Amino acid sequence: MSPAREASDPRRRNLDAKVLCWMSEADWRDDEARFEALAGELFSFQFEHCLPYSRFCEARGVTPSKLSHWSEIPAVPTQAFKETRLHSFDRASTAKVFRTSGTTSQGRGALYLDTLALYEASLLPCIRRFVFPELIAGSKLETSKMSIRILASDPGEADDSSLSHMFGVALRELGEPTASGFDSRDGVLDATPLIERLLGLCETRADGKHHPPIALCGTSFAFVHLLEAFEQSPHAGAKLSLPLGSRIMETGGFKGRSREVPRDELYAALEQRLGIPAQNIVNQYGMTELGSQFYDSLLFESQTLDAPGPRRKLGPPWVRVRLIDPETGDTAKPGSVGMIVVHDLANTGSIAALQTTDLGRGIASAADGFEVLGRAADEEERGCSIAADALWHEVGR
Repeated sequence: MSPAREASDPRRRNLDAKVLCWMSEADWRDDEARFEALAGELFSFQFEHCLPYSRFCEARGVTPSKLSHWSEIPAVPTQAFKETRLHSFDRASTAKVFRTSGTTSQGRGALYLDTLALYEASLLPCIRRFVFPELIAGSKLETSKMSIRILASDPGEADDSSLSHMFGVALRELGEPTASGFDSRDGVLDATPLIERLLGLCETRADGKHHPPIALCGTSFAFVHLLEAFEQSPHAGAKLSLPLGSRIMETGGFKGRSREVPRDELYAALEQRLGIPAQNIVNQYGMTELGSQFYDSLLFESQTLDAPGPRRKLGPPWVRVRLIDPETGDTAKPGSVGMIVVHDLANTGSIAALQTTDLGRGIASAADGFEVLGRAADEEERGCSIAADALWHEVGR
């Protein structure tokens, strides 16, 4: 693991230790009492140590002494991270800053961290479980590593990208070192050598054995460009059949050079071109402001259950998701569309409760999980106005 110093505040270190203990447990249990206790303790700490957040909560009539359930903890709109520093530690203790995509003129949200310990401790068990379930401790594989190619910039080139950092950690901990690496240079997909590598994996090895599976990870945007690069290469007509067990993890939007590509269309094109079945394509739902991520359920459940449920987003037990009616602010009715609100205990140094600009819907046929439907129209402006008085006057604190 990369060096990750502890938080300086003793109370915070105790909180971190409790959350890290939960993250280290192999048996994922939906422990509501445990979550309730930790969420309340963390809310009290963040209320006391982040003045913009305490004012935001007081404006809504919620303080630690009045809290009766974790769901009452006020969720900060992610837009607020573009306007002020939202962290619960001394500014001098900042060890890492992740920034959202966009330009300086548009405003970029920023997540300030004083330690990477919780961020990395959360991402590894999640990506193992949902993208590399065969690599979970106790599996019958001969190796605990897999060939991983990353269609994104490496962390040294994109130091403030949480996605690049996540990929770097995954590569370091899960990637077979001789065959894994990044396939983007200066922010541009280095498609030619990647295509040649993929073609080579479709050939029979000298010893007659099959090549081991490969994982391709990157933004949806990068996979659109990979498909376009194939069309412009000498292998435009080639239909690959990558090794059995190969998979794709993609995240983000679907905009290509000249058009937007719907998810179903992208998955069908990747299956036809690379020979990776759609059920082995996993979408990740995450954001810079969060310390944990959500993943499609299919690959994990196909490896562990006789009857996998529908494709939906699942996350770790130290995270909760609520769907809120955008008009009333109440919990959306089962099966109805609502704004996605995430409560992530990994965000000990920032703000644990976040209101996203995305719409979601619970999956009625599954015990848990949700579907992401896309961004709500004008929601960024609404979130901006909601938080303005309580948060933005504290810029620079």
